[in-house]
Amino acid sequence: ATINIDNNKLQIIVTPPSMLPSFLCTRSIVLLAVASAFQPTNLIHRSSSISRLVSSKNLSHLKMTKGPFPELVVFDLDACFWDQEMYTLSKIPDESNIVTGDLNGRGEGVVGVMSGRSRISLHKGSLLALQSHHDKKYPNTKVCFASSADTPQAERIGRAALKLLEVVPGTTVWDLVVGRDWDGEDVNQIGRQPPLSANKSATHFPILRELTRVRYDRMLFFDDCQWGDHCGQVERACKERETGNGPVTIRTPFGLGAEEWAEGLNKYAKNFQALDGSDNYDIKKR
Repeated sequence: ATINIDNNKLQIIVTPPSMLPSFLCTRSIVLLAVASAFQPTNLIHRSSSISRLVSSKNLSHLKMTKGPFPELVVFDLDACFWDQEMYTLSKIPDESNIVTGDLNGRGEGVVGVMSGRSRISLHKGSLLALQSHHDKKYPNTKVCFASSADTPQAERIGRAALKLLEVVPGTTVWDLVVGRDWDGEDVNQIGRQPPLSANKSATHFPILRELTRVRYDRMLFFDDCQWGDHCGQVERACKERETGNGPVTIRTPFGLGAEEWAEGLNKYAKNFQALDGSDNYDIKKR
């Protein structure tokens, strides 16, 4: 079969069956050719598409809210905050395993960490979120992590990566989140060893509520939810008595992109404003 595309018109010339090998089907040849001719050249994985949009110089397509902003942003780690699953890795990374590169136009820094042959890197939306947080664009917002890493080794690899990956040159994720937000106190809930479990709504979030003293309805939570609906569980189980509301949640099955980050901020702002936009229950938040 011969296919010609001229002036957006498709012409198919089919070779007579008698001229084809006996084991081929004319219809199969035509269909295969048509499918190849019309395969979109821009068909790529969604996360790759988002990556090209995320440059700090090209965020005009995102409608970022002007607030109010969450008091606490909680990130899941594996396949959400970064691109690897820690349970699949074996080596705890150190400073000899860093990969340097451009940090969203902010200069050269640590953009990746090698664990064996696997590279751990932040998703584009994660880097954007933390760089904006570093620049204090979200007043009164703090950040922490809630991850149900499968094994103690996976937990150790995750914590090591947080201490190496950089937000801006010279400032690691750990420096920003633990050092600046929590004055050196590690409030992060990473793992599933007791007192933690695989159920974040039963362990991770109640502990975070107690340690941070931030109300559930002032939290924003991102999770890939590929191994269970953590977002749904947290929404249903972790609610404030006075408002009946819990954390605003966003599912990130392809990893945290810039669009999911903007969606989370906007959703939180709308939920907050639905409470009359007032702080009439602030006196009870402690």
